[in-house]
Amino acid sequence: MQIVIIGSGNVAFHLAKAFVLNKIPLIQIFGRNEKELKKISGELNIPYSTENLAKADLYIICVSDNSLEDVSKMITENNCLVAHTSGSLPKEILAGNYRKGSFYPLQTFSRSKALDYLKIPFFIEAENDDDRKILFNIASKISENVMESTPEKRKYIHLTAVFACNFVNHLFARAKEISDSQDIPFDYFLPLIDETVQKIYEIDPKSAQTGPAVRNDKRILLMHEHLLSGESLDIYKTMNHSIQKMYEL
Repeated sequence: MQIVIIGSGNVAFHLAKAFVLNKIPLIQIFGRNEKELKKISGELNIPYSTENLAKADLYIICVSDNSLEDVSKMITENNCLVAHTSGSLPKEILAGNYRKGSFYPLQTFSRSKALDYLKIPFFIEAENDDDRKILFNIASKISENVMESTPEKRKYIHLTAVFACNFVNHLFARAKEISDSQDIPFDYFLPLIDETVQKIYEIDPKSAQTGPAVRNDKRILLMHEHLLSGESLDIYKTMNHSIQKMYEL
């Protein structure tokens, strides 16, 4: 099978690297950013192009949601399978007469951070059983966690990921602002963060909740509020209200 990855960002890089490590042949990585494509090509020994899209059996598009439809129009082959990696958009966003699918890896990707691809869940969708098998088999060579999905279910998968990853990371950034304001090294909080994450491998998150809100410690809550202002104060109040509502306090 001839496979092309379209894109030059973090998802494209990691997906290409996962393919190479698992001996899934790529004939090309294609995109607009020649500087990034050249880096990927040099590191992974994959041919690249910014102008001539190779003819392939499978194209995997790894671009932003805003660019996906326009990029998909570049594929003029009819007898091929095209899958995107978006967590939110339906496969029907792909604008062509080819067969369509979704190849969604549930992970946050940074170019400089190494990943254990075996542990990354992949969610697969396609228009027919044969194409589902193709995508499922490819994903199974990379990961031990592969699942067929639906557009509706994938929306909730992505929404859950936003709460579990994007929102949590934003709270880390807000926490670092507070520690930086008092010249407290944020590294001192990393063992606490590690323990918080490790705990949910063994305990349901709801059962693992600690802190002044779940204890309904109004004195501490009020003291913290006096230390904050602006958006950080709004976040603090909103989070505590949500915790207390969950535990009916």
